[in-house]
Amino acid sequence: MKLNIAVLPGDGIGPEIMKQALKVTEAICSKFKHEFNYKEAIVGANAIDATGDPYPAQTHELCMQSDAILFGAIGDPKYDNDPNAKVRPEQGLLRMRKQLGLYGNIRPVMTFPSLLHKSPLRADLVDGADFVCIRELTGGIYFGSPQGRSEDGNTAYDTSVYTREEIERVLHLAYKFAGQRRKKVTVVDKANVIATSRLWRQIAQEIAPQYPDIETDYLFVDNAAMRIIQWPKSFDVMVTENLFGDILTDEASVITGSMGLLPSASMGVHTSLFEPIHGSYPQAAGKDIANPVAMILSVALMFEYAFNLTDEGALIREAVNASLEEGVVTEDIADGGTVYKMSEVGDWITDYIKNR
Repeated sequence: MKLNIAVLPGDGIGPEIMKQALKVTEAICSKFKHEFNYKEAIVGANAIDATGDPYPAQTHELCMQSDAILFGAIGDPKYDNDPNAKVRPEQGLLRMRKQLGLYGNIRPVMTFPSLLHKSPLRADLVDGADFVCIRELTGGIYFGSPQGRSEDGNTAYDTSVYTREEIERVLHLAYKFAGQRRKKVTVVDKANVIATSRLWRQIAQEIAPQYPDIETDYLFVDNAAMRIIQWPKSFDVMVTENLFGDILTDEASVITGSMGLLPSASMGVHTSLFEPIHGSYPQAAGKDIANPVAMILSVALMFEYAFNLTDEGALIREAVNASLEEGVVTEDIADGGTVYKMSEVGDWITDYIKNR
């Protein structure tokens, strides 16, 4: 198979972790006889510095022409710490999602047996936890209009808007995933207070009968936040709107012990995108210390979801699990053991793949 990939390293540790992802991708393509071509483009703070635009037209054109997108991270303290900045890296991310039609963000949440002791929760609560959060990504309060501040700067307002089409397509995506897993969908909303949530629940109740073999339940978002901590193994597929999903997926991610372990995929109308869930971690940029595993596992998701190449994805997961079992890990999860550099972890995983 011929794979044409858009590579957007982004800011902070993005370029460093992307190097590890590309090593793994090249090793997999060599082993399985795929032709791998990629082109890089700028996005985020780097793009603002170079062009004044966090998502330049040339970057969008490359994404549209590619079969998949590997994305590092965006963000820079000089923008994060300036609430009056007119142009921000996150604006590029939101525009990219909208223009590419990336309506469904998929975040697998799983624990690793060798790292159960790193979880902030008791081992008996998280051992065997394995669920998927599906977040609607192009609607809701992040995109609603009007949005802004009053002339005197003392009042701010955001508008949450959802259409039937936006809700239906992400719910169908959730049921598709549940059908391939343990056949349970949990719809998370705030239907007792918010009008958009009442529309979510109405449409979910209309769609659920179309999937009679899949169990559907409903949770208010505050209850869901508690249950992720109290009973994470009760979830199979969780689906929710943009803002709730943003918060709940970060909460869920930490039960594994490190945000540096979990990948994500954003599926959509045009080219799908694959990225780690962590941020740009600017304090670690250039130090070769950040954890590359989430970025490498995002490559596994790319092979599986964008190209339906499950054997390739499975080998990457096997290599990552082997590195964790052997203790070939970065400082965030070394737990007093040997600390490996990011590049050393990437090399170990790449060599494992080459030698299988």
